[in-house]
Amino acid sequence: MKETFLRLCEVYENIGRLNSRSEVIEVVAGYFKDLDSKDLKTAIRLTTSDFREALNVSWATLLKALKDPYKFTDGDFYKAFNETGDVGSAVKSILESRRLSRQTLLSANPLTLEELDSVLREVSEAKGSGSKYKKLKVLKGLFSKASPLEAKYLVRIILGDLRIGVKEGIIAKALSKAFHIPYEALEKALMLSGDLAETAVVAKTYGVNGIMNVRYNPLSPIKPMLASMAYSIKEVLDEFKGKAAFEYKLDGARVQIHVFNGEVKIFSRGLKDVTSSLPEVVDIVKGEAKLKSCIVEGEAITVDFNGKPLPFQELMHRFKRIREVEEEARKLPIKLYLFDILVAEDSLMIDEPYIKRRENLIHRVESIPVVDCLITQNLDEAEDFYRRSLEAGHEGVVAKKLDSTYHPGIRGREWLKVKGTLDALDLVIVGGEYGYGRRYKWISDYFLAALDKVTGSFTVIGKTFKGLTDTEFENLTKILEGDIVKKERRRVWVNPRIVVEVAYNEVQRSQKYPSGFALRFARIVRIRWDKKVEEADTIDKVREIYFRQFERKASI
Repeated sequence: MKETFLRLCEVYENIGRLNSRSEVIEVVAGYFKDLDSKDLKTAIRLTTSDFREALNVSWATLLKALKDPYKFTDGDFYKAFNETGDVGSAVKSILESRRLSRQTLLSANPLTLEELDSVLREVSEAKGSGSKYKKLKVLKGLFSKASPLEAKYLVRIILGDLRIGVKEGIIAKALSKAFHIPYEALEKALMLSGDLAETAVVAKTYGVNGIMNVRYNPLSPIKPMLASMAYSIKEVLDEFKGKAAFEYKLDGARVQIHVFNGEVKIFSRGLKDVTSSLPEVVDIVKGEAKLKSCIVEGEAITVDFNGKPLPFQELMHRFKRIREVEEEARKLPIKLYLFDILVAEDSLMIDEPYIKRRENLIHRVESIPVVDCLITQNLDEAEDFYRRSLEAGHEGVVAKKLDSTYHPGIRGREWLKVKGTLDALDLVIVGGEYGYGRRYKWISDYFLAALDKVTGSFTVIGKTFKGLTDTEFENLTKILEGDIVKKERRRVWVNPRIVVEVAYNEVQRSQKYPSGFALRFARIVRIRWDKKVEEADTIDKVREIYFRQFERKASI
């Protein structure tokens, strides 16, 4: 018998009542164990994927699809929303108040995971003229079959946030437990395949041997290795205890470029396909005859007409769906610099040391520059190289251990970045307030939050209205208003979706926010359209910066 969506919803409800991460993993593992491969894949995608962009369903369309089958008014909805603070819970409350159960709905047949997957696929594939009407018709049919509990989670799936705190890491742990796979082996397989649902099917079908034999998938992204923060060149050399490779840290968009069978695909740092946004990079790569059957990493930067690097924000316009801005951004020249190679002639290179990967990369390119690098253990030489990077308009340097292998998705201490300013924080907007004067229509004073890895939630550490243009305020308001979960007069709280890079003068202790910290003179540097909220900086990093400040002050 095919798995029902209702049973999955009941699992979601159970998870929502649990406080222990280990208990959540136990529940999820038990559920996964009973599913066949097709339902397992669908359940994982429903639980971990953000369908909002793919489905592209406006709030007006969603509300109409709900109101028509269940016959409630806008007033009914907003009353329930104010009571529950959540769109999905509001819909469930309305349906229950009308005593709508599955027996009273149009169809007595239970909604299966297979059927739901097919319907969501139909919605996402509706394009062009008449697509809005088609999506509305399909969604009406879907909601007419849903029980109150199913409707609650259908709404959350369409809006892109299940609100149960289950991220990829918990799913991976649950798969490890359910199918008796060592977590490290499963994690590596996931890093290479880039697809959690597909990795799960391999684990269920073939067990440990299948997972151990997972190979990279050409034209599918590999999770990038990440650098931790260091606060001086001396700190790097003291920690590495020997020679280090220092590379210029460019202020651009990190890209992973796949070249196979004459096809070029470009993925962003967040693993999004951005090939169509960077046609110049495609042309540059196709011009290198030796770059074939390979995956290389690099940095794409915008430059002015004198070749001077421009701020990262200029390039990020390429990845935004704002036609006027994008057309203007396309006039800016793009330069590509490479810094790593992950696959060469179909051979996986991630287990090779950094120095060997760099030599292989240099051997394969003639017209594409490789990021400037200095290998030294001399402090004066390294600091001079760092100074020259800043003078050239770059952010600083990334130091890499010569024998470091490539660890997809891991932020370790084998790569360390040293930036020219106090380390900015990538934080998530979780709320805001409408401004005054010309900003009265815009949510323009934002609550900024760091990720708490223990709870999986976000904790507020600051608030700012500085740094963005009027156009950015206006565009952000359109996005945030679609994500509102609670209103308090002019203040709103939203689903965490937007990551922003925040500069500040100091981290301070504060009783104002539950985190215990606050940012002094916080200002938004840029919107990180390339980052997912799961990649935001953690409260642990904020705490580390605070204590480093304290140590420096004490030594003065």
